[in-house]
Amino acid sequence: MTVLHSSALPGQPARHRVCVLPGDGVGVEVVEAVLPIFEALALPIDLDFGQIGWECWRTGGDPVPAETWVKIAAADATLLGAITSKALQEAEAELPEHLRNTSRVYVSPVIQLRQRLSLYANVRPVTDVLGEGRFRFTVIRENTEGLYAGLDFAAIPAEFEPVLKARELAGAPWHRDSPEDATMTVRLQTRAGLTRLFRYAFDYARKHGYPRVTLADKPNVLRYSGAFAKGILESVATDYPDIAYNIDNVDAVALWMIRRPERFGVIVAENMFGDILSDLGAGVMGGLGFAPSANIGDAGAYFEPVHGSAPAHVGQNKANPSAMFLSLALLLEHLGYHAQALAIEQAVAQVVKHDCQTYDSGGQATTRQCAAAIIERSVLNLSPLNPQTENGRALPARSHA
Repeated sequence: MTVLHSSALPGQPARHRVCVLPGDGVGVEVVEAVLPIFEALALPIDLDFGQIGWECWRTGGDPVPAETWVKIAAADATLLGAITSKALQEAEAELPEHLRNTSRVYVSPVIQLRQRLSLYANVRPVTDVLGEGRFRFTVIRENTEGLYAGLDFAAIPAEFEPVLKARELAGAPWHRDSPEDATMTVRLQTRAGLTRLFRYAFDYARKHGYPRVTLADKPNVLRYSGAFAKGILESVATDYPDIAYNIDNVDAVALWMIRRPERFGVIVAENMFGDILSDLGAGVMGGLGFAPSANIGDAGAYFEPVHGSAPAHVGQNKANPSAMFLSLALLLEHLGYHAQALAIEQAVAQVVKHDCQTYDSGGQATTRQCAAAIIERSVLNLSPLNPQTENGRALPARSHA
């Protein structure tokens, strides 16, 4: 059922509208289990439901229908469930027969959202949910440029041939007989793109009490693009004298994320490096079932759990809802509901450590059982009788070292 946004009455606080896109597979089950928290916490938020994902592609040839874009544009933020994506040939084969061979190309909905809405910052908090709070850091990944900018070619474009031939004449180690004997992907980084990314990373560090920003790159190999990024980082850093910064090789960052995760504050990286590190961060947390994400731009935002649609688990009521709750907490923080966001974050940690665990944590609790426990605990965390709250509001988050 769609609950349409309504303006607040005079004297009442403004209401927000959130577009809810359940997605595919277990995404639908998880979203259904989590949504009761809006009512349980008495949040002044109206939900507007839309369609997105694989079934939209299979039936209409567009994974993000036009009416969904309208709903997203009308909302203050979007909550997205897990999405199914498949390779180009598989996608073509699953189209209705009348839409096949019509030059339709499947583009992942999440890529469409990030590109069309210019959601340049992918924010992935990594917290010690299952432990004793030993580490808490955030990976901020550039979302629109880098190796995922879309400059991916099945054969060498004619414009690049002179460059490659010059390298080959100079003794390049590769061998090819024609342009079709090689592929090419270009890592595109612009001054504007890196500047806004680094500025967001420093702002995020300052807001959340992190003392350091680490750029994860590979400047010893990617010398020119690495030097380009370094210069921009140093320029931006002059506006944040209270925040330290450094540049580490991405492989070293991966190593230390596992061995000493507590050493990091904000890790910022271009698209592909950030993609890999953020999933590694999910592993450090305990798995994708605990990994939330936010996708932020200057004029829009959507929030989603990192895990996939898990077709093999559909209908089994076993998916871990923790990542969706933590993604929802990021959404609420974005909209200004800080106490409620913290109450949910605390509830997830309390429940998964002491009350119930889904199959991915070695337990047997169902999606709905775990979700109900987290909702109940979230309400208790906001109670004025709870020692972790003050005057009926959850205590503010501590600074993160």
